[in-house]
Amino acid sequence: QANPFRHRICRVFSTAEDGSDSLSFEDFLDMLSVFSDAATSDIKSHYAFRIFDFDDDGTLDKKDLESLVNCLTGQSEESRLSDAEMEQLIQNVSAASLARPPAPAPPAAHHSNAQILDESDIDKDGTINLSEFQHVISRSPDFARYCGLQP
Repeated sequence: QANPFRHRICRVFSTAEDGSDSLSFEDFLDMLSVFSDAATSDIKSHYAFRIFDFDDDGTLDKKDLESLVNCLTGQSEESRLSDAEMEQLIQNVSAASLARPPAPAPPAAHHSNAQILDESDIDKDGTINLSEFQHVISRSPDFARYCGLQP
């Protein structure tokens, strides 16, 4: 099964000037070095952020989250979330964290996704920039490990 982010990975690492997202041998080596165990977590998180930034605007927002979910659930009509399902998911994950103060958590509780997103939007502008994303990664070892961001 192919990586659901394969097109984004090619776009991020491609230096092709024709917009084809094709990888040269040097691009391929750059990609391998970023995904290697020797790469630092800062380098890995930088490229993960770029891969998740589907509109290449330097921030992660609601549109990027929708693209991320669509990428993970598949592009076919039967696997794609309806508009209502997408809106509910985004509200559950981010709207509460962007519009309301977080609910107090029990001391031993793990952070939920909504709490993590709320904490990551440090400047409260409704988007996540690279430094905020790296802050989340540093506080979420499970996410970092799952995404291969830990060296």
